[in-house]
Amino acid sequence: MERTIVLSSNTGGRAGSPTVVGPVVGGAFTDNITWRWCFYLNLPIGAVSLLVTIFLVHLPNQKLEPRADTLLGKIRQLDPIGNLAFFPGIICLILALQWGGTRFSWDGARIVVLLVVCVVLVALFIGLQAWKKEKATVPPRSIKQRSIAAATFFCFFNGAGMMVLMYYLPIWFQAIKGASAVHSGLMLLPTFLSVAVASIISGIVISRVGYYAPFYIASSVLTPIGAGLMCTFTPSTGEGMWIGTQIIFGFGLGLGAQQHLNVVQTVLERSDIAVGSAVVMFVRFLGPAVFLPIAQNVFLSHLVSKMSTLPGVDTDKIIKGGATELRSLVSGHELDVLLLYYNAAIIKVFNIVVGTCAVTIIASVCVEWRSLKAKAQTEAGQVVSK
Repeated sequence: MERTIVLSSNTGGRAGSPTVVGPVVGGAFTDNITWRWCFYLNLPIGAVSLLVTIFLVHLPNQKLEPRADTLLGKIRQLDPIGNLAFFPGIICLILALQWGGTRFSWDGARIVVLLVVCVVLVALFIGLQAWKKEKATVPPRSIKQRSIAAATFFCFFNGAGMMVLMYYLPIWFQAIKGASAVHSGLMLLPTFLSVAVASIISGIVISRVGYYAPFYIASSVLTPIGAGLMCTFTPSTGEGMWIGTQIIFGFGLGLGAQQHLNVVQTVLERSDIAVGSAVVMFVRFLGPAVFLPIAQNVFLSHLVSKMSTLPGVDTDKIIKGGATELRSLVSGHELDVLLLYYNAAIIKVFNIVVGTCAVTIIASVCVEWRSLKAKAQTEAGQVVSK
């Protein structure tokens, strides 16, 4: 168990390497070729990862519950009805959040229908999970466990805050500081390096003391502080400020980055660990999927409303041109005013990050203070007794 803690944290730290290289490579593609290559490049990388997983990952034999032998039985175990309810429901929610207030009015028929369909489909999914009980995609015994529920809550909002900031901080660098796409990626290094270092440190300390709950609390304190300080950014903000705030935010992210895996391994039975891990990881990606459209809506609504007061400024052209083209589209006094508006719109998004990170304290204080070492000793004793 202790080796697992250190290895998972080291893996999280190594995961910081691609996050350091990724924005730089993506920026180079955007500046010199086309942003579509950011997606094309994932195809060969994903294929190699799949082959490595298939041929080099060897899992230990486990006693599994009997599975269905027939094709129909195997299809039922995939819960096609539940998936057909859940994923379209989430898609409807994302579309409503992205279109509402910008492309269509909130009280328009399209937005109302999307929200109603979302509620109906998600309610259907929850009902199916409750009806199927232990055969459900998400067994109630897992999600009802206090620490698992808290870790899921934490992952949703922490993941949302992380991705929203990682999306809009480069925009701030490009629009306000005039950085290129490549340079804005390099300017994110303080965050990524802090995440990697904090993740490794947390793994080493937890392997010694056995408790992960304090790191949840520390993460819930540091991340909103870092994001809150970013809300003070202005066009004249210097390097020391935007580097220091990234270090605080990134260190907070790193302290909480891998703790959901520790929770799953501690509070769940071995047979439920795979499902528990899948649930918390899925929710960690679901949070950004929900909050990125919200952030985009807030950003565009505020920016468009402010730019409408500038005479002679083509709002549509500026929005379509993006952050890197501001200085080629506007100059002089209009540029100074536009930068203030752009800065204010991005600060509105940073406020969302503060909220999503701050609310994770609810989950952090609800996580049980259980020792990973105690479970490791219990499992070792069971092996010896056998």
